[in-house]
Amino acid sequence: MLRVGLTGGIGAGKSTVASRLAEHGAIVIDSDVIAREVVAPGTAGLAAVAAAFGDGVLATDGSLDRPAVARIVFGDAEALATLNGIVHPLVRARSDELVATAAPDAVLVHDIPLLVENHLAPAFHLVLVVDAPTDTRVARLVDRGLAEEDALARIAAQASDEERRDAADVWLDNGGWPEQVQAAVDALWAERLVPYEANVRLRRPERWQPVLVDPDPTWPRQARRLAARIALAAGGRRVDHIGSTVIPGLPAKDVLDLQLTVASLAQADALADALADAGFPRVDGVDADNPKPADNPKPSEPDPERWRKRFHQSADPGRLVNLHVRVDGSPAWRYALLVRDWLLADADARAGYLAVKRRAAEVGVTDRVAYNDAKEPWFDSAWHLAEEWAARTGWIPPVSGPAR
Repeated sequence: MLRVGLTGGIGAGKSTVASRLAEHGAIVIDSDVIAREVVAPGTAGLAAVAAAFGDGVLATDGSLDRPAVARIVFGDAEALATLNGIVHPLVRARSDELVATAAPDAVLVHDIPLLVENHLAPAFHLVLVVDAPTDTRVARLVDRGLAEEDALARIAAQASDEERRDAADVWLDNGGWPEQVQAAVDALWAERLVPYEANVRLRRPERWQPVLVDPDPTWPRQARRLAARIALAAGGRRVDHIGSTVIPGLPAKDVLDLQLTVASLAQADALADALADAGFPRVDGVDADNPKPADNPKPSEPDPERWRKRFHQSADPGRLVNLHVRVDGSPAWRYALLVRDWLLADADARAGYLAVKRRAAEVGVTDRVAYNDAKEPWFDSAWHLAEEWAARTGWIPPVSGPAR
């Protein structure tokens, strides 16, 4: 199944998007609805809230007096943490129950207002952020009966647009007519969510062609987001952004190359199912169209066994990824990091590499193997230049590897 996180600031109009996804057949798990259920009269959740904040949070009919709770926790970080410590585990448990009953081919949409604030994005195959201009959001909240000052305060208390963009795989503008965002959701469903779900379920990578495109300044941001997703699936192991897309201003194929560091190939094999479940199925050695499960040895380390790796690709039609799983300290692991940092530092090296990439793209437009083979002689010849640069600058592999 495909797990999608849906979020957006207060007044952005998430419900419009959630309703449209439900019309297409998605199972929507609304955390706000569940949050009400777990503190309904007679529940252990309501009893815990009353015990923490007093009977003043109970209405005359025994239900939770939400405005009273809001007055207590708004602006009080400690009180809010106490409330969240009661409610969030109950919401997660109920959400898990709903997920367990879903069909294997379901598209699950988790509607979570505070997804970004609670750092939940890496747990989903895809995160959708619904946005609208601040004045539009304020107007919507005022129409619901909220004072303008209160509306602005609530907006300011939530995640910033920049923080949401860091988490967003898909950014949906809901500042216009509802029909506009609904049309965007329709296209998203047909072109990305449905094939993505099938790819995840069938352990099938999305294919790509080696076509060079102009550099995208958001590639590093996208890589950080995907690295967090992979790291979560891999038990917190190191993930680095490598390859051409890490280098500002360098044309590249629109495929992010990431490197997952493992202690051994046996550990890489043990992680294969978790990575596939997260949307990165293993593909090396499956057929002739896939890259080899090893990198070409360089003169300093001629033993081919030292260059073996595992290879995964993204199942997401909307974001192509090559995931190289390499052993910590191995020559291939080191060389990937060295070439990245050398190209970042050396303009002449970048120019030479770009010329090779352009020639390779010309011969390998429809053949990824031909594209990679056309570049390989450059990597072989560049080895000693990169090593000279490393010796001259004192370069050593970074001790930690956040994607950048």
